Amino acid sequence: MKTDVYNLKNEKVGSLELPAKVFGAKWKEELVRQVLKAQLANRRDPWAHAKGRGEVSGGGRKPWRQKGTGRARHGSSRSPIWIGGGKAHGPNKERDYSEKVNKKMRRLAILSVLSKKFKDGEVKFFEKLETSEPKTRAISGSLRLILNLDKKSNKYNLLLVPESDSKNIFRAAKNLQKTKVVSPDSLNVYDLLNFKNIFIDRQSVESIDKHYRI
Repeated sequence: MKTDVYNLKNEKVGSLELPAKVFGAKWKEELVRQVLKAQLANRRDPWAHAKGRGEVSGGGRKPWRQKGTGRARHGSSRSPIWIGGGKAHGPNKERDYSEKVNKKMRRLAILSVLSKKFKDGEVKFFEKLETSEPKTRAISGSLRLILNLDKKSNKYNLLLVPESDSKNIFRAAKNLQKTKVVSPDSLNVYDLLNFKNIFIDRQSVESIDKHYRI
């Protein structure tokens, strides 16, 4: 499985043999959906919280005696049926939304998405994804040229996967809209699906092959 390799001037400079198990995997929609759902659930924080009757202040004393008043019996003024009382069965900040997905499933889902994006022509490979200086202008012009955008457009919709030791491009692309830079060992299903275009350094291909080996 061969593909073309480009430079940042969008010129073809060679070819690259791709590992079939990384870029030729079968599309597994149900697995991808399951892993994506778990990834989003694991990011979720339980912000919503309502105090129960044991958390609201006051209500320690019995409002009135048990018998002889003619009124309904009550043990606390912080019962859920009282104004100012605790909430019955309300949302709780201790709730755990996380979902477990084993390593093999997660890796299979990543390879499945990578392969589908490659087949759809949304993955492009480069000789070197790095800039001479860690500044936005050092990379923005090249990306506009490659993506065929006009000078005022910021709609990159791009995921960059350089080598892990490429320091400048991580800072250079930080201010670009709808653009994210991740190292080869940090790929995840959400980012791969969230960005339309994926640019990968040729050296990162070997790292991806080793890291996501099943």
